[in-house]
Parts: sequence; C-alpha cells; structure tokens
Amino acid sequence: MFDFDQYLGFLAFLAILTIGFWLMIFLLTFVIPYWIGGALMERLKEMREERKAKREAETA
Repeated sequence: MFDFDQYLGFLAFLAILTIGFWLMIFLLTFVIPYWIGGALMERLKEMREERKAKREAETA
C-alpha cells in the first residue's frame, strides 16, 4: 500500500495535522478569551480613571 518514505510522509502529515488541531483548540479556549478579558479589564480601568480625573477637575 505505502512505500516506507510515503509512510513517513503520511505520519508527518498526521502529526502536523494533530498538532495544528490541538493548537487551535488551545487558542480558542484559553488564549483568545484571556486576551479579550484582559483588554476589557484594562479599558474599564482607563474609563474609571478618566471619570475620576474629570470629577477632580470639576471640584478643583
């Protein structure tokens, strides 16, 4: 069915496909939500600081 070099190529293809699959699962379930959550928290902190600075400027 396969020559030895074709067999090695097929195994390399399966290994790369499997690594890509698990990398995509990892990115979609951990990295991207972590990135989005961190960006939202940072933006909320900036908005709070802007409001605080505006309030202090009005009272001064």
